[in-house]
Amino acid sequence: MVDKLAGKVLVAQGGGPTAVINQSLTGVVLEARKFPHITRVYGALHGVRGIIDEDFLDLTRETTHNLEAVALTPSSALLSTRDKPDRDYCHRMFEVLRAHGIHYFFYVGGNDSSDTLRIVNEEAEQAKYPLRCVHIPKTIDNDLMENDHCPGYGSAARFVAQAFGGVNLDNRALKGVYIGVVMGRHAGFLTAASCLARRFEDDGPHLIYVPERPFDLDRFLGDVDRTMKQYGRCIVAVSEGVTDASGQPIMTRLKPGMGQDAHGNVQLSGTGALGDALMDHVKDNLKLKRVRSDTFGYLQRSFVGCVSDRDAHEAREAAEKAVQFAMWDDIDGSVAIRRPVPNYSVDYELVPLKNVAGKTRHMDDAFLNEAGNGVTQAFYTYVRPLVGSGMFEPARLRAARVAPVIKGRSS
Repeated sequence: MVDKLAGKVLVAQGGGPTAVINQSLTGVVLEARKFPHITRVYGALHGVRGIIDEDFLDLTRETTHNLEAVALTPSSALLSTRDKPDRDYCHRMFEVLRAHGIHYFFYVGGNDSSDTLRIVNEEAEQAKYPLRCVHIPKTIDNDLMENDHCPGYGSAARFVAQAFGGVNLDNRALKGVYIGVVMGRHAGFLTAASCLARRFEDDGPHLIYVPERPFDLDRFLGDVDRTMKQYGRCIVAVSEGVTDASGQPIMTRLKPGMGQDAHGNVQLSGTGALGDALMDHVKDNLKLKRVRSDTFGYLQRSFVGCVSDRDAHEAREAAEKAVQFAMWDDIDGSVAIRRPVPNYSVDYELVPLKNVAGKTRHMDDAFLNEAGNGVTQAFYTYVRPLVGSGMFEPARLRAARVAPVIKGRSS
């Protein structure tokens, strides 16, 4: 073991909240407090913005009981931010860390968060200031490189699967076309999890569209038409970020003039425009009357009472491993979750920050069918363990039909 670096710990949470991100927060605090050379454990409110503003909570003496209660509470207990720091912003962050005597910085977040940590780490190296920077993975999009899957995804996938399960039961009772728009700007993992709603041969979602495959409006109409003729109903799961063959978001084709978010991206999550546009497109071209759409939006991220037990466990353990890598091995990096055996287990490795920072992982080709409107058994096998135990399984009546009397006479 290397000589221990005495000083303070800072933990922050960035980007979209999840149902299990506080498990990671609690994991950092409780694990860090085990080491006698740690003098204080701070939490930055509102992520990197809180570091710039020196807006810290002293978690050193927060009770274990309350930390465990917070761990079971969805969303970011330290609050979050959508700030995307540049080099100057990160330099200012580093100056705050140095002024407070912080030598361990743990950032729970996704692609942008890992990139921010990379830059801060470079600032510390240039200044020859001992600062261990470790990224703890978190994203419902499941799109971090080097990871088999990411904390936050399993619980969001559980919500999506169960939501479509309920939609399927409703749609079977009162047939029609239903379109559900799911988060996922560049990766379709979350939308694809809707496949877990299917139990019987005619269950929906019947069509699944993700950003990894070009979305063609004419082919979409053909898929819906064929499904309606086969089942008399059609449930569609579609990622908010689907694009055409040229890479243009479908929403901008159906609804020109869409606004942009703080990072200059077409606004997807804060509007039901895509669902409404696809609904109108089906109505106008297929002349169907009963067509409905929903946009799941923020519901997927922190839905109370819909947490994967496996997701919660791994979010905690990833944070504990982050602290151990920093304390015992005195190294920087990003914690990566591996799945070494097919029947399911996980291991944790520390990979270089540059391997994860600012990069996006996409769904494997083996997970998507050739038609571009569904997923394969390989994806089902991949995602099923991640949503945890106790998933609802619908049942159907198996009683025999009673022979008609009046109908029989008239025939």
